[in-house]
Amino acid sequence: MKWNSLIRRALNNKKKPHCLDKIQHSNEERNKNIPGQDFRCIISKQMVGILITVWVRSYLCPYIRYPSVSCIGCGIMGCLGNKGSVSVRFRLHETSFCFVCSHLASGGRQGDEKLRNANVSEIFSRTSFPRGPSLDLPRKILDHDRVIFLGDLNYRISLPESNVRLLVDERDWKSLLENDQLRMELMNGQFEGWNEGSIQFAPTYKYRPNSDVYYGCFHQSKKGEKKRAPAWCDRIIWYGKGLKQHEYDRGEENFSDHRPVKAIFTAEVGVLHSLKQFQSVFLSERFDRITSQTDDFVCKGRSSFQI
Repeated sequence: MKWNSLIRRALNNKKKPHCLDKIQHSNEERNKNIPGQDFRCIISKQMVGILITVWVRSYLCPYIRYPSVSCIGCGIMGCLGNKGSVSVRFRLHETSFCFVCSHLASGGRQGDEKLRNANVSEIFSRTSFPRGPSLDLPRKILDHDRVIFLGDLNYRISLPESNVRLLVDERDWKSLLENDQLRMELMNGQFEGWNEGSIQFAPTYKYRPNSDVYYGCFHQSKKGEKKRAPAWCDRIIWYGKGLKQHEYDRGEENFSDHRPVKAIFTAEVGVLHSLKQFQSVFLSERFDRITSQTDDFVCKGRSSFQI
């Protein structure tokens, strides 16, 4: 409840993201009298330390259907919720969305990535949603039109710790990413077919709380203290067509041993032609109608829009 209260206050008082200014600028004057621009929470679910919460502009609420949640515990004894995922899905107009917030197995030793891969396999196989009243809704994560997978995925860099720290000091992200375990899984592994934006920011783990110093740095480590090499543990990846990423970056809040990551996407959404009431929505700052030059986005009996 406290997190959602903070999120509500931030969303409903915060200036629009800078990267969306171009999309919104031309419609700004037309849209200033359109009601329903405040954000509302449609789904919020917590499992131990995993929390996912989905917020939408209030004018979209009538067009969101069949929200549901699926929780998978992969922790101690293969079932506790200290590791695992909380997945939410809904249909916006005629397009299904699925968001998966996950905390995968930790560990920086050789072979620990196999535990994370096993968690992912279990999340994909065990997560299941209701079919809906018409029995036409996707049940599995990968059956949805637009899928975003995010969280503390815990994948590390397969290099000796001293090499990792040296490359971090040199800000040589390219060499580090060539040995990043998640990038390997994206190319030919558990996440084959998924996408991730370009990483141009420092590793997000592991920091000393309330500081900008990585945990276990040689000049600050204590005797007997475990050293954990920096890594991009916190990630956002996506699956399916119709998603375009505009921003992928990290925040600098330092109250945790991780740094948060953030991303902004636009998504194509199918809308039935017969729904005349969407005429006012076409003028909204959240939609750009796709013109006749892009007929490949228009499916039979439907139009496509960007949200």
